[in-house]
Amino acid sequence: MTYRIRTGLGQDSHRFLPPESSKPCILAGIIFEDMPGFQANSDGDVVFHAICNAISSVTGVLVLGAIADDLCLKDGITDSEMYLKEALHTLGHRKITHVAISIEAKRPKLKARLLEMRANVARVMNLDIADVGITATSGEGLTDFGCGDGLQCFVIITTEEKR
Repeated sequence: MTYRIRTGLGQDSHRFLPPESSKPCILAGIIFEDMPGFQANSDGDVVFHAICNAISSVTGVLVLGAIADDLCLKDGITDSEMYLKEALHTLGHRKITHVAISIEAKRPKLKARLLEMRANVARVMNLDIADVGITATSGEGLTDFGCGDGLQCFVIITTEEKR
């Protein structure tokens, strides 16, 4: 038996809402208290959105901008976990074997919650936590993300398909 290995790349970014906003800040499905949410029709979870985009780069099926827009704008579903679950359904016989996540942000402080974020991504994607990696950087303040105006996330997924 042979396997076809493919990688997918996804990116997403959102600006923070004003501090007085009541919309929560959600990253990898985890709520970060005392932080404003993101300017987005959905909850703005850049981690789940970037994973959706990485899946789209493998499957060719547009999740954000098509499937997620229908769920959000027609059905009122703003939970990005639902978008990710829909994206996973587009994989067909492909199986995700690893997810690498890189976040650039000055805030919120992520280090203490990286394990919790990894565990939640693993739960949603039905992976072992060892198959989910997350790194975070402030980028030394060289971009708007590193200056605290929002967050940017890049994701690489590895998939395999039995042939």
